Amino acid sequence: MSKRKILQEDRDYTFRSYFELPYGIDEILAEFDYTFTTARLSLPKTTSSLDQLSELKQRIEDILPFVRLSSEAARREMLVSPVLIEIVRYCHCQLRIEYPLVVSNWLKGNLDYLLRLQNNLLIIEAKHDDLSRGFTQLAVELIALAQVEERDVFYGAVTIGDIWRFGRLDRNQQVIVQDINLFQVPDDLDDLARVIVGILEGVGE
Repeated sequence: MSKRKILQEDRDYTFRSYFELPYGIDEILAEFDYTFTTARLSLPKTTSSLDQLSELKQRIEDILPFVRLSSEAARREMLVSPVLIEIVRYCHCQLRIEYPLVVSNWLKGNLDYLLRLQNNLLIIEAKHDDLSRGFTQLAVELIALAQVEERDVFYGAVTIGDIWRFGRLDRNQQVIVQDINLFQVPDDLDDLARVIVGILEGVGE
């Protein structure tokens, strides 16, 4: 773990600040006494029937030739929102959008999407198509959640619309793991949805 101090005690940092900091994720997480690693996560997956997923996949495939996904707004409207709406429709989870969270001067801002059911799932959209920096921001937001929620394990995902990557925070071990695997939309939509629902329903716990 890095011993170099990179955050200033008298400065405020929003969640977005960590996307913009020019430091490695391991250095940033060390400021919160967390370590970082990359591994193949064994993610929860529901085995229930997710009806209408095939229809959603087909709709996305049908519109992609006609939509330029060159902006974050376009990816949000065409790819992210339809997936989340289908998840809410299926499992009746709560969905909070731009959810405000203030833990400290170093941990504050708005969470892009927070889904709540048996478990929580935090989802953020990476700015500028940068999954790496996006995951840094996600990791810090997971640390913030871990300080206000009574759980040992927290899941999150970072997306640029057509690509998703999951992460897991273990509060007891003080470690955040970035999944090696990537999910692509629309090709991996079924697996992606099964993981999201599996996390929310607490499959395997």
